[in-house]
Amino acid sequence: MEARLDVRRKSDLLAAALPARQQATRTQAPSLNRKPRIGESVIQALLMFCGAVSVVTTVAIVIILGREALPFFSTGAATLGVSIPEFLGKFFTGTQWQPQGALFGVLPLVLATVITSLIAMLVAVPLGLAAAIYLSEYASPNVRATLKPILEILAGVPTVVYGFFALQTVSPALRDMLGRDIVQFQNMLSAGLIMGFMILPTISSISEDALSAVPRSLREASYGLSANRFETTIKVVVPAALSGIVAATILGISRAVGETMIVALAAGSGPNLDFNPLHAAETMTGHIVRISTGELSYNSIDYNSLFAIGLLLFVITLGLNLISRAITNRYREVY
Repeated sequence: MEARLDVRRKSDLLAAALPARQQATRTQAPSLNRKPRIGESVIQALLMFCGAVSVVTTVAIVIILGREALPFFSTGAATLGVSIPEFLGKFFTGTQWQPQGALFGVLPLVLATVITSLIAMLVAVPLGLAAAIYLSEYASPNVRATLKPILEILAGVPTVVYGFFALQTVSPALRDMLGRDIVQFQNMLSAGLIMGFMILPTISSISEDALSAVPRSLREASYGLSANRFETTIKVVVPAALSGIVAATILGISRAVGETMIVALAAGSGPNLDFNPLHAAETMTGHIVRISTGELSYNSIDYNSLFAIGLLLFVITLGLNLISRAITNRYREVY
């Protein structure tokens, strides 16, 4: 009986001492949150600095474009004797662009930009998506490790090389096939075709990453329902990676809209309102390159028009990015 009482007394003493020991251990344990990490702090500060520089640079670009473009709109409105809102209507809907001649319609430049970008996307999206599907779903690891870097080499080729290739190779080939009287030496079709191959690595690489991120369990579930690989790819994997594919496509469109050297060399010069892709026409970026020379007088109407076109390009690109973000958030799948 006494032995049982001693055991019980020792148990009570041990139970009473245990919280005190836990508290002492908790007090003596080092706090990971308070431990100084100088390297991580430096990295965090560096990342914050880079982000701040990016934001400040973007804001500065917008401010400078707006400040330099405002004289163009005010001078143009004064030249035509209309208000600035009325001038903006003529600016977006006018069919002739010659600022020195009081012709302020930017529509020819916008139309040529849209046509070349559309041709580029008709080339890049099907080929890029097909390449991404093959690399993600059909290629072996060794083939993927070989083909993907080779495909991405296209993104490293200077755009001026693409431009000369379109001018010296693609345009003559189109003229030989379709007729020299039909296809002009500089034309939007050749520029759009080569621009499509230029942005193809961007679309294929991002789309392949999106497809590869789809969980393996979705594929196995589809196979378990007797679907073959093609059906699984088209009906399961591609819809699951739709947000990434759409983001890659819109990024490619933004790249095509802002491309300069290819359209400057191969698309043509002169703001012509022409819907025929076999004819020469000048895009917004091509026009900026053509008239941005040292002979252009500072603060002249042509000089200020460059910033107006640049501001329009910025707004178009910003709109595409906002659309991409909205679509990505709408169809994004989290696994």
